[in-house]
Amino acid sequence: MRAKTLLTVLFLISIGVAGLVLLHALSQKGDATEATKDQILVATMPLPGGTLLRAQDVAWHSAAGPAAGDQIVRPAAAALAAKPELSDERRAEVYGAVLRDPVAVGDPIRRTGIVKPGDRDFLQVVLSPGARAVAIPVATGGASTGLLSPGDRVDVILTQNFRGENAPLTRRSVSETVVEDLRVLAIDALDAKTAAAGSTFGRTVTLEVTPDQAEKINVATELGKLSLILRSVSGRDGLASTASAGLSRMGNVKPTWAGDVSPALSGATPPEKSVAVQPPAVVVIHGSKGGEAVKPD
Repeated sequence: MRAKTLLTVLFLISIGVAGLVLLHALSQKGDATEATKDQILVATMPLPGGTLLRAQDVAWHSAAGPAAGDQIVRPAAAALAAKPELSDERRAEVYGAVLRDPVAVGDPIRRTGIVKPGDRDFLQVVLSPGARAVAIPVATGGASTGLLSPGDRVDVILTQNFRGENAPLTRRSVSETVVEDLRVLAIDALDAKTAAAGSTFGRTVTLEVTPDQAEKINVATELGKLSLILRSVSGRDGLASTASAGLSRMGNVKPTWAGDVSPALSGATPPEKSVAVQPPAVVVIHGSKGGEAVKPD
């Protein structure tokens, strides 16, 4: 009886071990199959048509089957082992491109479904109805363009200097917001020739504007230096995400003068010289005779 029970226990143990070995083998096979699948670029959130793609909008995901010809495929494992940055470089190919049509979460980003800056129909696809596009020069030496990506929202600030004017030091420089809450459409890279010449300009940023805002910006480029200030994506001061919303607040924006920033300029202004005021002479007329000038005391 004991021998029979022992054989039964050993049999059950052998079955359990065989099951574990089989499950491990199946798991390894599944992992190998998953590793050999193509990884394609998909949307991480619902993206409406006209969206300018950013890094947070896309991610790699294993395809259910073989990748289609117009899908963006992650480089093979062998290529990534030799050069890991290839994955980020492939993703970056779509940054700043605009979607022709809406894309749902998890749907692939297709090359035929995007238009890149510089393509012939880029502005036709990216512009909102009734909007215009204006390109402005910005200083590349500052933080203006280094922080920006297509799709960001910005304010345009004009800075002017009046060094040739007969104005006090506190009024020699002024900065003011020209237009608020504009969408960045494209950022042109600084060409090698301009960079080698040491110029701080040469980069242009294309913004989506209304006709009125385009006129304001064109005048501002003639008056002084323009800077772009990055706005928060969420909240936006409680305003709607339209270019016209920024225009409605312009009456509340006050200019900032040099004296507002540096009170020390008031002390640097030379004191005004006191000038004695000479009162005018009074002419006294006696009847029909000529008058004589009487100088007041």
